[in-house]
Amino acid sequence: MSTGSDTDVMVDIRDVHKSFGPLHVLKGVDLTVRTGEVTVVLGPSGSGKSTLLRTVNHLEKVDRGLISVDGDLIGYRRSGDRLRELPEREVLRQRTRIGFVFQDFHLFPHLTVLENITEAPVSALKRPRREAVDTARRLLERVGLADRAGAFPRQLSGGQQQRVAIARALALEPRLLLFDEPTSALDPELVGEVLDVIGDLARQGTTMIVVTHETGFAREVADTVVFMDDGRIVEQGPPGDVLDRPRHERTRAFLSRVL
Repeated sequence: MSTGSDTDVMVDIRDVHKSFGPLHVLKGVDLTVRTGEVTVVLGPSGSGKSTLLRTVNHLEKVDRGLISVDGDLIGYRRSGDRLRELPEREVLRQRTRIGFVFQDFHLFPHLTVLENITEAPVSALKRPRREAVDTARRLLERVGLADRAGAFPRQLSGGQQQRVAIARALALEPRLLLFDEPTSALDPELVGEVLDVIGDLARQGTTMIVVTHETGFAREVADTVVFMDDGRIVEQGPPGDVLDRPRHERTRAFLSRVL
């Protein structure tokens, strides 16, 4: 849990705008996430939640604004009064410190579970393979899949695949974890097993931004709940305030449909 001082900011998002052609998706987003905090982002489809998440590790380039993670300006460097985009190798280096868990797993189908988890530490971080394997086995135990190291993704349930994806993200020892609708591709009976793993990470002090529609999870795990609509943050605060005592009509209308 964060202490709330000004020195422990993990994510600093300032006046971020993003358009796709004529569609203005993000319209001046400001957001701060402190070290050890869990921020859950709610909102209707098309509100800009996933796009915002993808700008945090430069999967989407911002049109205007700045994003810093643990003090590092993401995707750019300052050159006098101007910003210059980083070379791709530098962006990839930054991404190794920002774990991203996608809604549709993105596992390599031709690799085993163990190989999926060890691939990035060995290739991107140049870790010794034996060390990467030892770490992967510890992480599989952590997510409850120690017995599936030799399985291929097609042999796993959706919930198991998502837990492997979480272990893969953790293998890079990221400073920040981003989750983009991590349960939306799962059958209802599998949602709980993935949320339990994310909840355990939260209790261990992992800094996370989670885009989800699971309001019960937000109430239980989040330090801050953010409600987005039409490319803007409409409301944010502790779960009890946003979910139980929303101030804005758009928040109230959304929650009346999902609670």
